[in-house]
Amino acid sequence: MSSYTFDLPSGVQFDAALKEFFEEFYAISDTPDAHEKYAQSFTKDAKVIMASKHVHGYDEILALRQGMWEKVASRKHKPLKVFPYGSNADEVMLFGSVDYGLKDGRSASVDWAGRAHLVKVDGKVKMDFYQVYLDSAAQNAAK
Repeated sequence: MSSYTFDLPSGVQFDAALKEFFEEFYAISDTPDAHEKYAQSFTKDAKVIMASKHVHGYDEILALRQGMWEKVASRKHKPLKVFPYGSNADEVMLFGSVDYGLKDGRSASVDWAGRAHLVKVDGKVKMDFYQVYLDSAAQNAAK
């Protein structure tokens, strides 16, 4: 069983491929050298909003991803709940937390929420939109 499992609302049907996508996506997110694999989780023209940073397309998503690891030695996402916009929806809201180990030895834990739209490209699930809401100052004020 994946350590990236999450709860879904009862009575809501959710495509198993989309559930598997999120479990794999957060595992990739927590793998320091998986920059290309992370960027490949998105469509070529995807839009990503990460706190106050807005990027569009593969190259910008790749650069964002590389920047997310500049001060971080480790991270562990804990996706807790995913809320589809109805049965078999391709758009969801997410809630979880992430624990950071920073390169300067400090650590931080941050709650986050997200919004994602998923599509299937050649049978493979990808995101064409992903927005994450988090307090980026929490990393700077690490324990």
